[in-house]
Amino acid sequence: MSAGHDHGTEQMSDGRLVWAVIANVGLTVAQIVGGILSGSLALIADALHNFSDAASLGIALFARKLGRRDADQLMTFGYAKAELVAALINLTSLLIIGFYLLIEAFNRFISPEPVAGWTVIIVAGIALAVDIVTAVLVYAGTRNSLNMKAAFLHNVSDALASVGVIIAGILIILYDFYVADLIITVIIAGYVIYQGLSLMPKTIRYLMDAVPDDVEFSEIKTAIEKNEGVDGLHHIHIWSISEHKRALEAHIVPQLLDIERFEAIKSELREMLERRFHIEHATFEACADKGCGSKASAHRTDYSA
Repeated sequence: MSAGHDHGTEQMSDGRLVWAVIANVGLTVAQIVGGILSGSLALIADALHNFSDAASLGIALFARKLGRRDADQLMTFGYAKAELVAALINLTSLLIIGFYLLIEAFNRFISPEPVAGWTVIIVAGIALAVDIVTAVLVYAGTRNSLNMKAAFLHNVSDALASVGVIIAGILIILYDFYVADLIITVIIAGYVIYQGLSLMPKTIRYLMDAVPDDVEFSEIKTAIEKNEGVDGLHHIHIWSISEHKRALEAHIVPQLLDIERFEAIKSELREMLERRFHIEHATFEACADKGCGSKASAHRTDYSA
């Protein structure tokens, strides 16, 4: 269970992201030119990955700004989930790029082309330096944000890809081992796909309003039922408003049908939920028995059985 909510994204200025985007756009252009001149598929693969870095950082920046907007009549819970949508877009792009590189490597293996090793090494060396700088700029925001973590993963994988491209260039120069370019491309693609799949399930669960990973549904249910004023509990729902804000709604059967006592019970439960489970938004409806509620609530799953 999380001990608190230190929002790491607030430790990083948007200016860092802007510079990271600019650096990656410039690097993409340089790598594409270098890849065409040298005939290196691995270098072009790295360029495409860098372009996805620039796009992912741009999306992350936009999502951060949008996520800070206050709630309104359209988005009554606010816009915080924009960062999760951005994370999903970035992770999806990782998968698309990964599979595209695998296909290109296969095609190049069937029809091999010569590769200029020194051009590959020089351009990949510059790329590695830019990737490291960009990763440092973005790292401050990764601690508590899937959005920034997805963007950071783009950069880390690109730095590793640049190292692989340099190795391929060295092998080509020393041993005329041109297939090294294709092997490195396949390794880059495999790692990119692995990264995309690693964070995708968690991001989708957040967007589908699943119970947060670090929250035990049964533990929360038991904690509410232990309150002396609660005689029954049903129609309980727990979800994430954003990556760091949780919400709960439930029907409770109070022992005494007294308005003042019920308000006191709600206050006790809300304080307990925020202290123990970091649930900041809790809504309770009083019911005289387990079958009470509106027609809408009758269609909800009853988890108390």
